Amino acid sequence: MKKLFIYVFSMVFVLTAAGFAFADDSAMLKANEEKAWENATKVFPVERQLDVQGFKDLYDKVMAGQEDAYLVDLRTHPEFYAGHIAGTDHIHAGHMYTFPKIITNKDAKIVVWCRTHKRGAYVGERLTQYGYTNVWWYKDGILGWIKAGYPLCNQFMGQFKVTGYDKNFTEIDKETQKPLYHIREFHPF
Repeated sequence: MKKLFIYVFSMVFVLTAAGFAFADDSAMLKANEEKAWENATKVFPVERQLDVQGFKDLYDKVMAGQEDAYLVDLRTHPEFYAGHIAGTDHIHAGHMYTFPKIITNKDAKIVVWCRTHKRGAYVGERLTQYGYTNVWWYKDGILGWIKAGYPLCNQFMGQFKVTGYDKNFTEIDKETQKPLYHIREFHPF
């Protein structure tokens, strides 16, 4: 009887543990990501959250030498090389640990952005944790820049504008209505 009790107890324990191991944690993970997002965006006061026009105004001042700021594109290398804003800096978001080696002034004005807004907020939050005191977030990203009709550049085509695109920002050939290329690093095709 004692062996049977130990066997049944062991089976109940194993089945319970297996149930926990295969539990769906997606709701918990989603809630934690939402909390992390909320924390990331809290580090930017409203006056340090730039929309496309605010960023364009600052960009023009920096390019004209009227203001000092690091304008840092955080997208991946393939995204940056496909098309970027002329004259801006590039540090891949995954290499944010290099900021202190490159920008040694903790009070330097640093403006970060990415494709849309997520990487910019998360990296900006981390930069404030590093001790930077003047971090700005261009929250419309490169897609906001494109939608506003501002040009991009790359080493192959020089300066260009993305003029026709679908909802996924695939540039569409006007005659064939087929995609020309993708701004994104990860293609759906």
